[in-house]
Amino acid sequence: MTLTAPDTDTTPGFPAGLDEAARAALFTDARTANAFSDEPVTNEELTAAWDLAKWAPTQANFQPLRVLFVQSDEGRAKLVDAMYDGNKDKTLAAPAVAVLAFDKNFHNHIPTVMPPMAAMQGMFEDNAELRSNTASFNSALQAGYFVLAVRSLGLAAGPMGGFDSAAVDAAFLDEDNWQSFLVINIGHPTEASFRDRMPRLDHSETIRFA
Repeated sequence: MTLTAPDTDTTPGFPAGLDEAARAALFTDARTANAFSDEPVTNEELTAAWDLAKWAPTQANFQPLRVLFVQSDEGRAKLVDAMYDGNKDKTLAAPAVAVLAFDKNFHNHIPTVMPPMAAMQGMFEDNAELRSNTASFNSALQAGYFVLAVRSLGLAAGPMGGFDSAAVDAAFLDEDNWQSFLVINIGHPTEASFRDRMPRLDHSETIRFA
């Protein structure tokens, strides 16, 4: 189904919808990238991706997602050692790599990010299981927006779960109370970046109206 371009005369304070080309860049034409061009990805581009992704919705604005950009040769070598074999070569070759993690102590920031609910900091402090579940769910939500932010800048993203999280945490994150859960290769796309699109389930299998 093709939707028409949005009417630019929108309610003040609310953005217009995206046009068909923008929706295609983010969703219908976008795919996971497995290779990239040799063009470098700058720190400014990576920072710009975060500056978009940080606006993702989270429960009570908790914002538990943290991002480690691995750019140095030394850091890349340590990261590749922790990747599963099928992901080693493409991680080594990617122009940039982001390690996504959640902050196990996100609750310490509640007075800053949600002042009306500052008292919740103590509730999470006393309940490690609730704290972990909340951080895990909300950071996963943010991760999807991070991929869209990368795509919106004309870059391609290759998210991967195939790595030893404990090894990554020990090498990079232990002192920060961050726990890694996703690695994303980032770069400028080429014709060789993408595999053929795999099928999606039909409406009859995935949605209901009540």
